[in-house]
Amino acid sequence: MQMLMLEPQIFVERTLALIKPDVIDKEEEIEDLILRSGFLIIQKRKLQLSPEQCSNFYADQYGKLFFPNLTAYMSSGPLVAMALARHRAVSYWKELLGPSNSIRARRTHPHSLRAIYGTDDLRNALHGSLSISSAEREIRFMFPEVILEPIPAGQNARDYLNLYVKPTLLAGLTALCKEKPADPMSWLADWLIEHNPNKPRLQHQITEEE
Repeated sequence: MQMLMLEPQIFVERTLALIKPDVIDKEEEIEDLILRSGFLIIQKRKLQLSPEQCSNFYADQYGKLFFPNLTAYMSSGPLVAMALARHRAVSYWKELLGPSNSIRARRTHPHSLRAIYGTDDLRNALHGSLSISSAEREIRFMFPEVILEPIPAGQNARDYLNLYVKPTLLAGLTALCKEKPADPMSWLADWLIEHNPNKPRLQHQITEEE
């Protein structure tokens, strides 16, 4: 029987996580759970939003009965915003959070973060992006200085690897085989830094004094 070998792909997504004002004292504990669940925290900041900023962040909820209470709650104190990254980050983070209503979460998903740290439907401790597109919008909102470039996937990822990664890596491995250093990992790491094709090159102008 012939086995089908899947081609390697780049599986990275980003999602936004918020530690809400009422559980800010559990920040370190929650971050530890996030890291132990396989996420990378690629951006983090502590801030306090104004009611107007909360209204803009939750613009898709505008007009709902709970909207005034939501903006009042989210602006009631400091919160922690984190951009998380991992394979299927959006869905894994939503799964880790559990249902948005903490009371229901304690019944149906007792080990979820909202079941553990949340109080009720409004004060549910943590926020997670609903989709990849909303994650990009929310990350830009919380980290406006960060440039989010599209992450290559499928054929685009393979083209990127073939064009920018494989030639340099092949040259480095060839040099490694010729050199046969005692510590090949460190040697290759130094070689890749030295031969990085995207390394900034500074041109120093030398002026002669008369």
